[in-house]
Amino acid sequence: MRRRPLIAGALGFALAACAGQRQRAVPQAPVVLLGEVHDHPAGHARRLELMRALLAQGRRPAVIMEQLDASRQQALDRVLAERTADAGAVIAAAGTAGWDWPLYRPYLDEALAHRLPLIGANLARAAAREVMRDGLAAHGFDAAVPDDVLARQTQQIETGHCGKVDRAMAASMALGQVARDQLMARLVESRASGGALLLAGNGHVRTDIGVPRWLSPATRRISVAIGFVEPGDDVIAYDRRIELPAHPRPDPCAAFAGAG
Repeated sequence: MRRRPLIAGALGFALAACAGQRQRAVPQAPVVLLGEVHDHPAGHARRLELMRALLAQGRRPAVIMEQLDASRQQALDRVLAERTADAGAVIAAAGTAGWDWPLYRPYLDEALAHRLPLIGANLARAAAREVMRDGLAAHGFDAAVPDDVLARQTQQIETGHCGKVDRAMAASMALGQVARDQLMARLVESRASGGALLLAGNGHVRTDIGVPRWLSPATRRISVAIGFVEPGDDVIAYDRRIELPAHPRPDPCAAFAGAG
């Protein structure tokens, strides 16, 4: 009988420790860059949990999403001005094709429920192709891309296309990826003072080649970049890595079999 207070005390200490660990797990930086494996449901659940934990602290960042088209911001703003706006209206106004929207609706629901600014961060494919054709400077982007950034971006594209894109084409495509990162960085900068939450793929939040490379030193100091990685992904270029279980999917290179 006399052990019960000790057990209760130990349990209380353990619960407090767990709560403390969860608190420490919530990024305290005003600018948070959350990566993703696009098709990983468990990864999205973990990321949504982090977003909700930020909001539970009373923080109200602007939510900047790769899945929303930057060129349709005015249409998105008109939807957000309506208090009855829902996720479906947001997607109709600014959503880009090709995303598994049921995985992203919960983020939109949270943003709408808390009346958070929603910012489209995607550079449309047509605009990216123009950058590939004309170069970064011709479209208002910074053409002074460090050699290591361009080389690693090119390698990522070659790998992502299962070696079926030649080096010259991959290098051209890398300019489009750099333009996307620069655009996201500009949007993050514009909202950093009030808090910003970027939701984008892991490649965009990498600290060596992604958005963090294009942030000002002042904003970089108040930012944290978090990657959500599966087994076999040995990229460590994040401020923090959250490991996920493997998600079953078809071989992405199967579609390239027999090509070129």
